[in-house]
Amino acid sequence: MVADEDDIPGYSRSKFPHWITQYGTCDICEVTPRRDGRDVVQDDQCRAVSVTWYSEYNGKTITSASGIDIDHVVPLKEAWRSGASQWTTPERRAFANNLADSQLIAVSAGSNRGEGDKDPGNWEPPLQSYWCTYSRAWISVKATYQLTANRPRPKLCPRCSTPATSDPTRRHRPETLSGELPEYRTNPSVP
Repeated sequence: MVADEDDIPGYSRSKFPHWITQYGTCDICEVTPRRDGRDVVQDDQCRAVSVTWYSEYNGKTITSASGIDIDHVVPLKEAWRSGASQWTTPERRAFANNLADSQLIAVSAGSNRGEGDKDPGNWEPPLQSYWCTYSRAWISVKATYQLTANRPRPKLCPRCSTPATSDPTRRHRPETLSGELPEYRTNPSVP
């Protein structure tokens, strides 16, 4: 639903319990890079010790876990402004840890911090060829969670009517993964 969004008081990241355990000792911060990286080697505590990531936002190749962040495509504060303020804590937990939709992506730390809590009207990925995929992911997350959205920014959206260089069905996943991944839990109440 397209609607104006106001800065709703009461936001705190702690209202979105995030980085929940997915399996064993592996939490979202460790599972997402494994999903998005190539040749990922993890230690017995699930930390990436060897990996290559391609940051979709700016096209940089990163080989150190300290160089990546896990981005919420729709930032938590933006979700709060557009409807999540009315959700229960379990609903906000599910949103903040959603690996099934396009909500989480491993990107360069600098590009994630540049996005902050901005929406596409105020920020777009530095890599112009990713704008359409980013816009589609944004819209998909907003629609999935029935969050409001501002009117689209013309700079991003007209290009999306033509085929993008990135495949929107990819959901930020590389063509091949290093090893099989377990099924992800998107409902935190399910063991």
